[in-house]
Amino acid sequence: MTAPGAASASGIELRHLRAFAAVARRRSFTQAAEELLITQPALSRTVAQLEAALGVRLLERSSRHVALTDTGSEFLVHVERALAAFDTALAAARHEATLRLGFSWLLPDPWAQRAIARFERATGAQVELVRCDDPLDALDREGVDVALVRGGRPLGPAVRTVHLYDEQRVAVRAREDATKASESAADALRWRDAREWTLVVNTASGTTGPWCWPDGDGPRRYVETANFDEWLESVAAGRGLGIVPDVAERRIHHPALRFLPLTGAPPSPVRLAWRPEANTGSTLLRRFLDAALDATATCNDAGQA
Repeated sequence: MTAPGAASASGIELRHLRAFAAVARRRSFTQAAEELLITQPALSRTVAQLEAALGVRLLERSSRHVALTDTGSEFLVHVERALAAFDTALAAARHEATLRLGFSWLLPDPWAQRAIARFERATGAQVELVRCDDPLDALDREGVDVALVRGGRPLGPAVRTVHLYDEQRVAVRAREDATKASESAADALRWRDAREWTLVVNTASGTTGPWCWPDGDGPRRYVETANFDEWLESVAAGRGLGIVPDVAERRIHHPALRFLPLTGAPPSPVRLAWRPEANTGSTLLRRFLDAALDATATCNDAGQA
């Protein structure tokens, strides 16, 4: 029988050890939370759970600094050994490890190729590319580990994101559009004329929709579609105008479509999104985010992003 107040390791998990080690190494809950890709309150709870399970205080906290107790210093030595052994075991199996990247259409180039190559060279793991109509839904269902998300739509508090870069928007319409003569005749469009458009919207993963005009200044008519292919063919069928990042103009070759310049449009952000609670302490996710940001910097330096 365990005596009252005695420590029990039954509730201690690997995430507790990683959380404690990160705080001890950084001497900061804020910096440790950024490293672990979780919120600071969640990190504080995790460390508190560890201390409660052990029945000892590992860290001294104040408003200005974080310091190890004597017990914490001794415990850290063993924790780092344990984590190192665990990471070594992971490395031995890493040639079979995968990170699932969800996307809805047209991964950005050359960013995607560079990010994937950097990650796979650095880790020995592989990126599994998962095409899905709604990457955020796949993220919620844990069908992917990280999702590439375009557009500025709010994603909710349960999802963390990192901004990669911005894409410019262009307009696209059917080459033969007999229903909207004024739109068909235009050689360019202006964002400020949005109220006159009939806009085709991909509600699952589109970059341009009602959320882009929070003050109600957007198009008065919308045609909703459920995925990229439906959006593409609806525009080609003359159901209305489409607005899309300019990567589409380079990569989509559809004989029924014509791309037009769009002046005054705000840029469309490209982000990576993940769920922290599903990836606490995930080495592969951290390494992929590092590779993604490095690839972004390289593309920016070369003027390709």
